[in-house]
Amino acid sequence: MKSYDLVIIGSGPAGTSAATSYVESGGTGRVLLVSADRLPPYQRPPLTKDVLAGRSDVEATPIEGSELPDQVEIKLGTTVSAIDLAARAIRVGDEPVAFDRLIVAVGAQPIPFPASDADAEVLVLRSFDDAERLVASAQRARSAVVIGSGFIGCEAAASLAIRGVDTTLVTPEQAPQIDRLGEFAASRIHEWLTGLGVELRTGVQVTKVAAPSTVHLDDGHTLSPDLVLAAVGVTPGGEQFADSGLQLHEGRIVADDHLQVAPDVWAAGDVARAHHPIAARPVPVEHWGDALAMGELAGRNAASDDDDQQQWRDVPGFWSTIGDHTLKYAAWGDGHERVEVVESAGAYTVWYADAEDTVVGVLTYNNDDDYERGQIAIEAAESLDQVLDGAVPATDEQESPRDADG
Repeated sequence: MKSYDLVIIGSGPAGTSAATSYVESGGTGRVLLVSADRLPPYQRPPLTKDVLAGRSDVEATPIEGSELPDQVEIKLGTTVSAIDLAARAIRVGDEPVAFDRLIVAVGAQPIPFPASDADAEVLVLRSFDDAERLVASAQRARSAVVIGSGFIGCEAAASLAIRGVDTTLVTPEQAPQIDRLGEFAASRIHEWLTGLGVELRTGVQVTKVAAPSTVHLDDGHTLSPDLVLAAVGVTPGGEQFADSGLQLHEGRIVADDHLQVAPDVWAAGDVARAHHPIAARPVPVEHWGDALAMGELAGRNAASDDDDQQQWRDVPGFWSTIGDHTLKYAAWGDGHERVEVVESAGAYTVWYADAEDTVVGVLTYNNDDDYERGQIAIEAAESLDQVLDGAVPATDEQESPRDADG
C-alpha cells in the first residue's frame, strides 16, 4: 500500500492552497493531491464572466500561485471512493492509500434542475467542462433562459447578454438578490441586468423544463429558448463519505474552529461546516476566496503540532462582477434586521445590522475603504451607529438613508 504524510482530496482553491500552505509552513514528507477534475487546478470565477461573455478564450486559467511544490504529487481524473479513519487510509479507485494526515476539500456540485424531462438539455456551470458545453451552446443560441437569481445566475445572465444572446432570467424573488441584500442593492442589480438587455421574470417559479428546452412557468406562460441554464445552488460533496465516520450536516463535514474534524483530519472550503469563534456558530461558505483562506489554514494546521493549531477567524465574503459592475460583500450570512445605505458619487455602501444593532454584513460598490472597514466592524461586533458616525453621508433618499448629521 502506498503511504503519504499528507493526502488532500480536491484540487479546487481549498485543496490547492492547502497543499502549498502545508509545504510553506514546514510540512515534510510526501503529499498526494487527488482530483476528480481532468485538468490541473484552474480559476473558476472567470467562467461566468469573461469566458461566457466571449471576452476571453475558453481556456483553463491556472489558479494564481497554484504551481505545486515538488513534493506534491497530483492524481487527476481520479475519485476517492472511501475514507477509513480507523485504518487511516482512503481508497483511490480500487487502490488503498495510507495517510498520516488528511485534508478533505472536495467542494460542491451544482444542483441539477429537478423538474426537467430526462431528455431536456438543462445546463449548469461550475467546472471547466461545464463552461465548454455552455459556451458551445451559447455560440449557437439566439435566446437563453437562466433559472435563478443568485450571483452565479446574475453573472451568467449578464455575460450571455453581453455575448448577444437574448436572455431572460427567471426567479421566484421579487427582485434579484432581494432576500439576501435588501431592496436597494436588488434594485441596482435589476438596473444593471436590464441595462444589458436581460428580461427579468420575477416572482415566478419554473414548474418544468420539457424537452428539448421548453420552460413552463407557474403563471401559465412558457418560454422556448435555445439554451437553458440552471443556477439554483450547489450540493456540498460530503455525502460521498457518509460511511467514513465523519460527522455530516446537510452534506457538509462538521469541523471545529481549527477546521479539524478528527485527529489529523481537516476539512476546508465548501464541504466544511466549521465553527467560527467570532460568530459563535458554524458558518458554511460557498465562495472562492473563503475556500482559498480555509485551505491555507488547513494546510498550515496540518504542518503544525496540536498545540499550535490556529483558529479560523476570517469574515466570509466575496466579490461578484455583473457585466462591468463589481460588488464586494462580507457577512455572517444569517440575515439582518436593519439596512442603512450610504451613497457618494458613483459609489455606495449598504450596511447590515442584527436586532441588537450589531454590524453583521456590508456590501460595497466602488468603495474599498468601506469594504475593509466593514470587515473590521463585523469581526469586532461593532454597533452600526458607531460605524456610521464615520461614514460618508448619503446623497439621495434611498432605503433607510443616513443624512449628513447621522
